[in-house]
Amino acid sequence: MATPDGQIEQLLDSLEERAKELNCLYRVDEILRRPNASTAEVCGGLVEAVPPGWQYPEVCQCRIALDNDVYQPEVFTETPWCMKADIFAVEEKIGEIAVFYTERRPKGDEGPFLRDERRLINAIADRISLFVEQQRLCSAHESWEKAGKSLSTRGPQPWEVLLEFLSRTDQNLLLRITRKMIHHLCWSGIDEAKALLEQSLQRSGEFDGEAPDANRPLRRRILRETPNLTKKTFEVAARHLSEHDVISCIQAWINEGKSAFLIESLENPGAGLSEMAAAIERYQASAIDEAGLPAAVQTGLKVALLRRYFVDQLAFLNVAKNFVGIKDFYDLVQRLIHPSRSQGKLGGKGAGLFLAGRIIRNSAQYADLFGNLRFPRTWYVVSDAPLEFIHYNNLEEVYNRKYMEIERIRQDYPHIVQVFRNSLFPPEIVKGLAAALDDFGDRPLIVRSSSLLEDRFGSSFSGKYKSLFLANQGTKEERLAAMQEAIADVYASVYSPDPIEYRAERGLLDYREEMGILIQEVVGRRIGKYFMPAFSGVALSHNESPWSAQIKREDGLVRIVPGLGTRALDRRGDDCPVLFSPGQPNLRINATADEVVRCSPSKIDVINLESNAFETVDAQTLFRSCGEEYPLARSIVSIVDGDRIRPPEGLEPHWKEDDLIVTFEGLIAGSSFVPQVRALLTLLAEKLGTPVEIEFAHDGRDLYLVQCRPQSPAEGRGDRVTR
Repeated sequence: MATPDGQIEQLLDSLEERAKELNCLYRVDEILRRPNASTAEVCGGLVEAVPPGWQYPEVCQCRIALDNDVYQPEVFTETPWCMKADIFAVEEKIGEIAVFYTERRPKGDEGPFLRDERRLINAIADRISLFVEQQRLCSAHESWEKAGKSLSTRGPQPWEVLLEFLSRTDQNLLLRITRKMIHHLCWSGIDEAKALLEQSLQRSGEFDGEAPDANRPLRRRILRETPNLTKKTFEVAARHLSEHDVISCIQAWINEGKSAFLIESLENPGAGLSEMAAAIERYQASAIDEAGLPAAVQTGLKVALLRRYFVDQLAFLNVAKNFVGIKDFYDLVQRLIHPSRSQGKLGGKGAGLFLAGRIIRNSAQYADLFGNLRFPRTWYVVSDAPLEFIHYNNLEEVYNRKYMEIERIRQDYPHIVQVFRNSLFPPEIVKGLAAALDDFGDRPLIVRSSSLLEDRFGSSFSGKYKSLFLANQGTKEERLAAMQEAIADVYASVYSPDPIEYRAERGLLDYREEMGILIQEVVGRRIGKYFMPAFSGVALSHNESPWSAQIKREDGLVRIVPGLGTRALDRRGDDCPVLFSPGQPNLRINATADEVVRCSPSKIDVINLESNAFETVDAQTLFRSCGEEYPLARSIVSIVDGDRIRPPEGLEPHWKEDDLIVTFEGLIAGSSFVPQVRALLTLLAEKLGTPVEIEFAHDGRDLYLVQCRPQSPAEGRGDRVTR
């Protein structure tokens, strides 16, 4: 144990290092603020000012590389003991600052350097970046004025001013735009451009002039920058294209260059979700007009983003690329929970809901009908997080359980569940879950499975994995523990017998099943001590079991219940949902009053906020005690009046006296709900190119779409939703 004197000495040493760093930053700021100083003068001053801020200034040297210039001491030694930071200007790397130790020093946090020194060099690099950007802005402003003046005598076109401006500020960009314009004109069939291209290609070698299909490699031909190449190119463009087309092309190619960093990140197979999120945030901050990008670049970026974040399935990609925007991913990455080096995805359920939202947003013909359509707030735990969970707890033996006999799997599954529940989550996942809880507050939640094989075109895995309700009450520590236990249960369900048997039947057993998680707010409001939606249910595009010859298959099917939707999703022997066809809502499955009474929902699943638990309560008891505050209650219940069933009239119902049953008569016959569901099914099935199954919930004011997946008639309906 350190003595008090030793502790004080350590503290003083630490404070001395911080003082050195602060003095270094003050000196850097003074140099960068020098009026009228040239870049060379500034960088020369920085090379001298930086070393005193490091732990061993007596053996420290600094070098700054900026554009094509390098600034360093007259006597300089490059060594392996180096710390570097990149310098950027307008999202483009333009150089770096490096600090070298000329002699070996004791090991620190990063080689011989301290963690605080990493922060210091990054801060200096940021300040240099800001200085360069300010210098460039001033220079660009002057160049813009000069460009306009130099062309003003002959009434320039706006695009001429742009080119003149680029000739003064960015010759490389000007050459790229010239090259793209030549190719654009050639692809448009303009002979002048083809001749100009031939004149501008530098030829060399014995094979010049050979046929393109010759059975040998062609010599490389380079587009040369000649003094008049840009001028000639755009003179041809002006003769064959409108002013608007020329400007649109230039703007598109400038935007393409500005988005190059995002393309590079997407095409880098080693880039993780952290790097991808940083690139998307940079794209958002750069305010690039997505519509101004070339169409091919837009499509390429969207497909690459969809593949990185969702499922790599052509049927999904072919549809999704027509509806999503690049900036749609900005909000998405703000709500991702993932390991530090993650390359995971969001899975099938996340993909289905994300795509459905974009289809609905882009469907103007239903704008009025969908005015109160909402989507629940959602956070995502990515699909490789369970692999990190398993590795963190040394549970790798579960990987090969899918190849065991199904009865052995069934017998061992309860043990797997308990092992997972008693395991720990990696710290970065816990940190992400805590952030999600801060966002949700104490609103009840549902933890949903979203595996990579789930809810895909052709295999929905409907009902094979768990989804779990959480009351989400108590201290934050208690709520966080409950959430981790629920996620562990979903992870364990990957190794349960039902999905393994399902995968084996469809030849999917050899695929590595990765499980993403959706954490969603529960739709609804507080009613007494309970939390619940007014009603929930599931709707299908195709009715596979019509109860009347007048009902066509494409008229669809809705199963609806009061409260949470668990009883509409699972087949329950003790209760049943209300069924109707949105294409033929007046043709009910139950014709007589006795059938209506016998088949009406008698129980309601709720979340008890006082006991912090999922519960099932008697429907009539709930309406008697809470009918006045239950949203849309008069549209949900009917009154049993002797041998007939009728909707409430006037001041009815008398909640504590009337004999009430759940029929949804007022909702089906007298609200916008049926047209909304019908339109949702029609729209989503049409755009996805397949029948769909959706889950919905209504809080009494707004209708929420909580899930969308391809309909698979032969399979069970819905998740196994518990708690």
